Amino acid sequence: MRSLLRRTSLRHLARHPWQIGLSILGIALGVAVAVSIDIANGSARRAFELSTEAVTGRATHQIAGGPGGLPDSAYVALRRLGVRDAAPVVAGDVAAPDHPGRSFHLLGIDPFAEAPFRPYLTGEADDSAPARHPLALLAELVAEPGTGLVAAPTARALGLRPGDSLAIRVAGTRRAVRIAGLLRPTDRLSARAMESLLVTDIATAQELLDAPGRLTRIDLVVPDDAGGRALLAQVAAALPPGAEISTAGARADSALQMARAFSLNLTALSLLALLVGMFLIYNTMTFSVIQRRPLIGILRALGVTRGEVWALVMAEAFLVGLIGTAAGLLLGVALATGMLRLVTRTINDLYFVVSVREVAVTWAALGKGAALGLGATLVAALAPAREATLARPRAVLSRSHLEAQARRASPRLAAAGLALGLAGLGALALPGGNIGLGFAGLFAFVLGCALLTPLAVVLLVRALAPAAGAAFGVLGRMAVRGIAASLSRTAVAVAALMIAVATTIGVGLMIGSFRQAVVRWLEGTLRADVYISPPSLVGNRPDATLDPALVARLIDVPGVAGASTSRAVVVAGADGPVNVVALGLGPGRRPGLRFLPGVDPERAWAAFDAGAVLVSEPFSYRRRVDPGGIVRLRTDRGHQDFPVIGAFYDYGSSAGAVFMSRATYERHWDDRAIAGLAVDAAAGEDVDVLMARLRAAAGRAGQETVIRSNRALRDASLVIFDRTFAITSVLRLLTMAVAFIGVLSALLALQLERRREVGVLRAVGLTPGQVWGTVTAQTGLMGAIAGLLAVPVGVLLSVVLIFVVNRRSFGWTMPLDLDVAVVGQGVGLAVAAGLLAGLYPAWVMSRASPAEALRDE
Repeated sequence: MRSLLRRTSLRHLARHPWQIGLSILGIALGVAVAVSIDIANGSARRAFELSTEAVTGRATHQIAGGPGGLPDSAYVALRRLGVRDAAPVVAGDVAAPDHPGRSFHLLGIDPFAEAPFRPYLTGEADDSAPARHPLALLAELVAEPGTGLVAAPTARALGLRPGDSLAIRVAGTRRAVRIAGLLRPTDRLSARAMESLLVTDIATAQELLDAPGRLTRIDLVVPDDAGGRALLAQVAAALPPGAEISTAGARADSALQMARAFSLNLTALSLLALLVGMFLIYNTMTFSVIQRRPLIGILRALGVTRGEVWALVMAEAFLVGLIGTAAGLLLGVALATGMLRLVTRTINDLYFVVSVREVAVTWAALGKGAALGLGATLVAALAPAREATLARPRAVLSRSHLEAQARRASPRLAAAGLALGLAGLGALALPGGNIGLGFAGLFAFVLGCALLTPLAVVLLVRALAPAAGAAFGVLGRMAVRGIAASLSRTAVAVAALMIAVATTIGVGLMIGSFRQAVVRWLEGTLRADVYISPPSLVGNRPDATLDPALVARLIDVPGVAGASTSRAVVVAGADGPVNVVALGLGPGRRPGLRFLPGVDPERAWAAFDAGAVLVSEPFSYRRRVDPGGIVRLRTDRGHQDFPVIGAFYDYGSSAGAVFMSRATYERHWDDRAIAGLAVDAAAGEDVDVLMARLRAAAGRAGQETVIRSNRALRDASLVIFDRTFAITSVLRLLTMAVAFIGVLSALLALQLERRREVGVLRAVGLTPGQVWGTVTAQTGLMGAIAGLLAVPVGVLLSVVLIFVVNRRSFGWTMPLDLDVAVVGQGVGLAVAAGLLAGLYPAWVMSRASPAEALRDE
């Protein structure tokens, strides 16, 4: 009997290739989206981790100073204490201007202190050159200024050989490093870790980074025992006031934590495509059961057990899921390259410098994708399998049984959906800010709305039937009633399309609201006429600095009425690294910060000038710091508590920032660097003419600068914003593609099931054109119903995304901007998807022969 069931199953699958093929395509797209995002996120994270490991090496702890680093004397003091396993490091990120898109992490080291830390620093000469002892090569770094080492694979990719010169750009200044030799990775992982590494000696790095006598950090290897803890205490007591010991990699972990919310949001959005794919699988397996209801009834009557029928349906679902998942994994790997480019660009714009040259496909990512694909398929097939199993043989032989059951079940499903949706909203309303719980609540809300769809379809069809009959007569009533008559399949297709369109509307409204908030923020914040900064590898608050002589020259340019300065740095706080922005404001100038309710601007700015600080909304939310509280920071004079006078709206950093006056900053830190200059034009001065003078003055200084007008900087900021959400738009399109396939699959199923019905209608005089019109009207109406249902769901989804998910993920809030165009586009998209999906079924049904359709009657 099992062999007979197996042959029956395979024969059925072979006779319906389009139906099964669309299901496979839907689940493949869903899996591909999830896998590609997972691989892209993992590749970027892995590249950053490998780069961190390459520069950290075997260090267990690191000593770091403030924005200006550590003095050389700190390392000398450690040596005098008898600390042997200590290595000074000067590090920074530099660009390779002759190789667009390529950047290097510059690592300045003491070659003779490196053995316990970074054993891979034993470069060799190129194969075509005479072999040299590693010590001789390292000694050349010390003896020859301006020399460095790069990895052999990187040199091959850039066409470099030992002796060649590599051009780099540091804070807008072009420098050259002569390649003394090549680092030869011992394995694939070390090759990836070293591909963006440029190694020099300490003095060369200090010269290139314009940091004479300063160290970025000191690496330590300290055993994890009582002696090691005693040594750490001894070292801590001998450090200068601005220095602190932390575990190796702590800063890298903080950087990754900043990007975690971004990665989690992409993952959640990618899973929506898989959720829509589950509806497609459900529809396919349900129709597969319907097609064979008479056969299943006969088999049950002949003695086939319920367990065997259940196993038959689940085995078919497993086979479809297996093929779809396998195809999805392959497609996901192919999509990952494009997704990685978008993810990397966003990380570089918002968080930190990461150079990813290779898609890191891991077994873990593929395993998760396979589990998601197969799991989603089997879960979606449970209900059809249960229906095929529990129905009595006599009821199975009745084709109308399932539809009547579906209509009777719609109120129960609606009640369950309402309960699930309310539970999801309840989870979203819980305090605590747990982002994982937030996404769980969001998915529960979406599923609850999907379960409400069958009842909503029935009610809408009843409401539309009179209007359709009045407008199109009998054919209009047939088209409308046909949707309710096949509720078990049409409701699922409408639900899938509704979720996809609601996602499009919700995310579109969220992005539009966010963009409007950013526009208002930029208009209020950017008050100067011209902004000047050095080029930077990170778009968000660059830390490259301007030459002080250049700053003085630019301020003296004719036509400049006044100027303000800014400096963005990262300092240690009580709960991790803190972004600090020092503002050197001109007389009477105030940035247009928009304060949160309850803050008096006049009082806030007066206290700001006196030494208090302002915190951004994300910082206040994440660190639980409100006006009236304090921010504890490690300064060059030791730890200092800064009173918080106010909080302001800010969309520049999801990690948040602390703003202080330049005078306050210079009282506590020795750093005098300037990262940005905001220039006011004199009364009556043409801004374009002033910019030409500023560019001419900057050109004579030898440092490359970015000089932009207020409008140009605003436009550039919006370009970064749009670039950030480019990957979100791609995910929305892919989700819509899966939903479109779901509608097409449902309509093809309807076309096959209604072949006899259409044959009867054709036999009594219905023309092919009328068949075409009936089918397209029905599919367009399905799309319209999905679009109408998607509007309230999409608006509620945008509210959840704006006021809950964004708040928990990034710490900022914004008003909801209800853009009617976004809503209208969503409804139009749903109708267009329904009409397009109905073209092929309408064409097939209009061309069907009545005699062929009725030959079994």
